[in-house]
This record gives sequence, structure tokens and C-alpha cells, in this order.
Amino acid sequence: MNRNGHTAIIPHSLKGRFMALLMAASLSLFIVPDAFSQVFKNRTQRGTETRQQNQSSSQGQFRLTPKKRQDLQKQNEDITRKLDSLERVIEEYETIIHANDSLAEELLERYNDNENILGGNLRPDDYTPDVTDSLLSIWYLHRQARMSREGENYDMDTEKFTSNVPDNVFLQRLSKMNSYITLPYNQTVKNYMILYAERMPSKMSAMLGLAQYYFPIFEETFNRHGLPEELKYMAVIESALNPIAVSRAGAKGMWQFMHATAKDYGLKINSFVDERLDPVKSAEAAARFLEDSYRIFGDWNLAISSYNCGSGNVNKAIRRAGGNKDFWSIYEYLPKETRGYVPAFVGAMYAFTYYREHGISPDAVALPAHVDTFEVHKMLHFRQISEVVGIPMETLRDLNPQYIHDVIPGTEDTYILRLPYQYTTAFIDKEDEVYNYKTEEIFSPATLENIKNGVTTTSTTSRITYRVKKGDTLGKIASRYHVTINQIKSWNNLRSTNIKIGQRLVIQQRTTTTTSSPSSSSSTSSQSSSTQSTTAKPAVQASQPDTSKVVPSEPSKDASEATDKAAADVKAQIEEAEKQAAEKEAPKEPEFVTHTVKKGDTLSGLAKRYGVTIAEIKDNNKIKGNNIMLGQKLRIPKK
Repeated sequence: MNRNGHTAIIPHSLKGRFMALLMAASLSLFIVPDAFSQVFKNRTQRGTETRQQNQSSSQGQFRLTPKKRQDLQKQNEDITRKLDSLERVIEEYETIIHANDSLAEELLERYNDNENILGGNLRPDDYTPDVTDSLLSIWYLHRQARMSREGENYDMDTEKFTSNVPDNVFLQRLSKMNSYITLPYNQTVKNYMILYAERMPSKMSAMLGLAQYYFPIFEETFNRHGLPEELKYMAVIESALNPIAVSRAGAKGMWQFMHATAKDYGLKINSFVDERLDPVKSAEAAARFLEDSYRIFGDWNLAISSYNCGSGNVNKAIRRAGGNKDFWSIYEYLPKETRGYVPAFVGAMYAFTYYREHGISPDAVALPAHVDTFEVHKMLHFRQISEVVGIPMETLRDLNPQYIHDVIPGTEDTYILRLPYQYTTAFIDKEDEVYNYKTEEIFSPATLENIKNGVTTTSTTSRITYRVKKGDTLGKIASRYHVTINQIKSWNNLRSTNIKIGQRLVIQQRTTTTTSSPSSSSSTSSQSSSTQSTTAKPAVQASQPDTSKVVPSEPSKDASEATDKAAADVKAQIEEAEKQAAEKEAPKEPEFVTHTVKKGDTLSGLAKRYGVTIAEIKDNNKIKGNNIMLGQKLRIPKK
């Protein structure tokens, strides 16, 4: 079957060619006895074996003349070329068929999942936007998995890309972009323009698709702060528009905030919430950060650089460059990882503007075009929403990635919930039922205690490659890795249970682990009163249910009391976490001893005596050189 659901049929012309080649192959068995085996068994020794075969024949039934032997060798080579061509055609068709079979299996599996969600009997006219989005997700994840390494493994400091696009065209296109931010052009910038526009087409397609959802959010935020809209491309460099990206240094979210910086700019981080993962809130914090940086440097290229390495490193580079505030003047004094930041910014901006000219088109991604926002004032779990309203858990997590345990602690503060617009009415109609659904089970004391202590249970799938050994069967391998034979066949596109020695098989293993988060993850930041959701307002305004108009039954009352109790417990836990974090992170005044310089004292000798570094003594006493004077009083930090 092909992707459109039609059976893949080999054209008649190809059938004729196929039959002709088979007849030629059969004929070769009579002309040259071992020609067929020479093609498929040992290509590297083809010439030698042919000569040996001809010699054997000549010594047996009849003797070949040199001319006949030469003719047979030519025929053999011609047949070999045709068989090679046929083999390549067959391999191409096998690849296409296997790919379609794999996709069909997963589409059927997702179809069944949606059938369960919608209550069965899914008909063609039942393909709601949610079901379609789920099917698109399959294709999107397949593509991402195959192309995830695109654009990596390049040393951009030494790389010198070339392109069919001449320099004058690149320059002309940059000038037409009319950017408020200066867009320089040189070999370094050109490298990044080619990288984004030509060397990673599939990753660019994915980011272009995601940008259709995220860029309007960023544009509205930056416009509200009076900042250039072009700054939105920084999120492409920071995280490739991945809202749950985590760097090796611990920066999180689409805008890659470190813990301390996030707190400084009003993002909440506690046991339940990490607003660095919220695309709206983190964009607000990024706008405020860039606003401050531009106020300091008065240049957007320097402000953009400071986002990557901090204003301190940019100021240091400016001092080393003799006070020059031009980016290219301080380029060599910036940290290595920051030097490519502005060129990458220009490259990303160029690629997002001229992607059509480079033959790239946006991917379709499973993010709803319209989202409604609701204020939540009670404890709420994604599972309650999913099982009562029918919204897939993954959709809830995609739209609300800041709730790290799928819990919205609405009693601690007012939080925002984002839902696909097609579920707005259902959520409002069933709001009471949602809040009261399985409250005691979902908000059990054990669950809350685990969240408080940062203990999470996660399931992960790892891939290993197994090489088939002598005596192996699919049954033995499946038993060894605690999987089924059908799973191995599915993962490796096997049509039968036959395997060969040396064959590589992909095995997927699912493991469940219980982890404890670092204590820093439970600390909270100061609350931001100015940060607001910028998502479009719902067509039907959602408000808290008017409980005065509803007379709940006894079970509802019990569930409400359990919710309130769980909420009080959570609030107490968060307050305790905040208190501990404040005590832990309270800055301590460094202690010093005062040393009066005596005859024979040197900086190195004093550093060794007090267990500090020369740099620490110089920094605390504003010493530029290495000279100290008799009687000079030095402040030396205690160790």
C-alpha cells in the first residue's frame, strides 16, 4: 500500500523489463554455467572465477577459441550489469514497501487509540481536528527521528560552506529584509545562512511548522514591550522551538533560562511548576531580559550576545577591545560559544525569510491553530481533564509543558490552563465533574509526598542493536530481552522469522525508573504580577462555576472536601519548599582577614599562606599588576 491507501503496482514497462532480465539471467545459466552465482555470491572475485570456469570447460567437453571466450566474457559482463541494475530496482521497491507497511501499522494503532477515545465506530466523517492531529504526529515524529542529527557535527569555526547562490544575491536578500537589527554579511555569517537554508532542510521544515504556532505568541509579546519582532528567531537558536529543551548546563525551556536568571525575571519554579517551560511566560521573561540588555549596551547585536553569555562577559570583551562596542570588534574576545550567536541569528532569520527559494516547505505539526485559556483556582490534574473531557494527555502536556507533574496547583496561586478550542464547551459543561473526578485517588498523600520530595516514576524506551550469532532464533532473542517475536519483527520490518548470522536487529527495551530531583528544582521564584497570558481569549469566556447555583450530592461534597484537604497539603508543602530555598540561597557575606604587607611578602606567598589564589587577592584589593608595597593593607578572603 502507498501513503494514499492504494496498492503499489509495478508499471507494465517495468514488468516487461523485469521478465526480460529474468530470461537473460536464465539464459546465462546455459551460456556460462556459474554466471548467476558469480553475481550474487562473490562479486570481488568475479574475473578470477570466470577465467577458472572457462579453463575448466575447455579442458572438459570442448575447447573454446580465444574469440569465443572473449564473446562469452562480454556477454557475462553485460548480464552482470543488467542484474546489478535489477537488484537496485528491487531494493528500492522493498524499501518503499517496508516503509509503507511500518507507517500503516502505526496509523492503524493510532486509529484504534482514537476509536477508544471517541467511543468506537469511528467513521470517515468522525475525523475531528484532534484525530487528524494525532495522525500527523506519527508522520512528524517519524521524520524528526530520522533527521534529528541534521545540522550537527559541523565545526563552524573552521567550516567553509559553499552554495549555488552567489554572494551578491545573499547580500541583496539581506538588504530586502529591512530588519531593525543590523544584519552583517561575511564568511562567518554566510556559513550560518547556508547551514540553516541548505544543510538541514528537514529540521528547518519542522521548525517552520512549529513557528506557525509559536511565533505569533512571541510577536505579540515583543510588540507589547516595544522590541523588534526579529528577536523571535533567538528561540530557534536557543532550542529549535522545543518548549521542554534542557541544556547540559541546566538551562530549560524554549528560551533556555538558568534557574537563578529565571527567578530574577519573575518565573515561578517549584515542586509543581516550572514556568521556564511555558512558551508564553518564558517569552515575557526573555523580552524583559533583552529590554534590560539593550538599555545597557545600546546595540542589539551586543544585547543578543549577552543573552547567551551574560552582560558581564560582553562588558569584559568590550574592555579588552579598548572600549569599542561593535560586535565584530569584540568578536575574538567573546567566549567561543558566543561568537557564533549573532551569525547564527542572521542565518536563522535569513532561512525563515527565504526558505521557499531554497526548496523548503513547513511541516504539518500536531498543534492546534486555536487555543483557549482558562484560569484555574483549584487543584487539577491532567488525568481528570483527559478522562472526563476526552482530551489526549499528550495534547495537554504539549500546550501546558510548565506543569512538570501534570498537576496544576490552583490553590497556591492563579494558573493558566490552555486547551484546544474544540474542547472549550465540553470543559465548561463538565467543569464540576472534572474537579471532583477521582480526587482521593489522584491527590493521595503518597502522590503528594513524592512530588514534594521530587520523586518521580518515569518509563523510558532505549534502543539497542543486536548482532545475530550462530544458533540464534527470534524466539531465543525475544526471550533474552523480554519482548515478543512480533515486536522484533515490527521493529525491523521482518516478514518472516528467518534471520541470518551477522544480521543486525533493533531491540527496544522499556524500563521504569524512580528518580529524585535535585533540591534546587523545588525552590520557587518570586511571583510575577505583570506576566499575563497572551493567548487569544476563548470564544466563550470560562469562569469558575457558580457553586451557589449547584446543589452537589453527598459524594460530590466528599470529593470537594478531599480536594480542599489535598490543596491545603500542597500549599503547605510549597511554602515549606520556598522557605528552605530562601534559607539555602540567602547570600552570605564573605569573611576577610586584613594583612599588613611586610618585607619579603609577595602575592604568591600570601596566596599560599592563606589558601587562596593570587587572582582573589588582586580582585578584592583592586590590584592591577603584581606589585605590593610595605605597610599596604590587604583584604584576604577566609577559607
